Parts: sequence; structure tokens; C-alpha cells
Amino acid sequence: MAGAVSKEDVRAGAEIVYGPEACYNQTMEFFQELGFPKGVLPLTDLVECGRVPETGFVWMKQKAPYEHFFESTSTRVSYSIEVTAYVEKNKMRKMTGVKSKQMFMWVPITEMIINEDPAKKKIYFKTPMGIGRSFPITAFMTEEEKEKFLLENNVIT
Repeated sequence: MAGAVSKEDVRAGAEIVYGPEACYNQTMEFFQELGFPKGVLPLTDLVECGRVPETGFVWMKQKAPYEHFFESTSTRVSYSIEVTAYVEKNKMRKMTGVKSKQMFMWVPITEMIINEDPAKKKIYFKTPMGIGRSFPITAFMTEEEKEKFLLENNVIT
């Protein structure tokens, strides 16, 4: 197969950490750097996390698949053992390992994009078919992040 890229090739030059605490810390630091809220990928029991700074390729491995229900969006999301993406500021693209339950079907999520307008800050989740949904960024924030965001943007609740 000409042009095929192996798993090892895309991970060449990666910074890798192992264990739940190191992975959690790296993931939170990484989300903050990219402008994503801490709760956007609530993975559990992380065992390995890696990042290739040159290409923006990242991966997060957990012990077992995990499903999470986001109450604020009434959305059920499934995370495979391994979640991967290519990342840049306010964007995760070519994602694998994330599916959202829409009606009665599981739909892969391949992109997450945060719009730049601070007053209407939303995250847009896109499927391989090019369609998607957007939600307020606050739906994926921790309480601490939400308070800070509301104060910084003069939002009165």
C-alpha cells in the first residue's frame, strides 16, 4: 500500500507520559494551551498520553472505553480506548475514537472548533458527513472555569 503511514510514523518525535496523574496533568495543560475547556473530553483511567509538537498529532489512551452524559447538552458521548486528533489553537481535527449518540445512532465526531467571538463562545462538533452541532463553551467547563469566564466576559447569570 503506497503512501500508507504507520502508527509509529505519526508518533515519531512524540512527548509521551504514562499513568493517570501525569496524563491528567498533561491533558489539562494541553486543553488550556489550545483554548478548550477542561471538561470537553472527560476521559477516565488514562494510561498513556502523547503529543508530536511538529505535527500537532495527539493521543490519549484509557484502560477501557467510556461513555459520558453531558447534562447541559443532553448528549451521550462514547470514547474508545484511544482518542486521537491533530490539534491547533481552538481546533481539533481528524479526530478518532469519539462518537455522539444522535437519536438512535452513534455518529463519529471528527472535529471540534471553538469560534473566536468571546461574547458568543461556542464549540462546534462536526461529523465526517460535514454536518454538526454547536453548544455554548460553558457546557463543557468546570465550575471554576465557568465563574472565571462569566466574570471576564461580564456575563450576568
